[in-house]
Amino acid sequence: MTKTLIDLDDEALAEAAKLLGTWSKKDTVNTAIREIVDRRRRAAAVARMRAMVSEGEIDFSAIDKGDGAQQAVA
Repeated sequence: MTKTLIDLDDEALAEAAKLLGTWSKKDTVNTAIREIVDRRRRAAAVARMRAMVSEGEIDFSAIDKGDGAQQAVA
């Protein structure tokens, strides 16, 4: 882990801590960084899947809908 001296927006940090449920500045910053990385990765995965659907690589109509528990969402 790298130690870095940075200026932080105290109000934004306090709000982020409240939203994230963190107590320390370190935990708040690290949790926020991890959360944005995870969010961007999920968005990229959704974009790749949408591209695969539009290119016909994935066909949701082939999924057995059974009791409706596993229905695809367009």
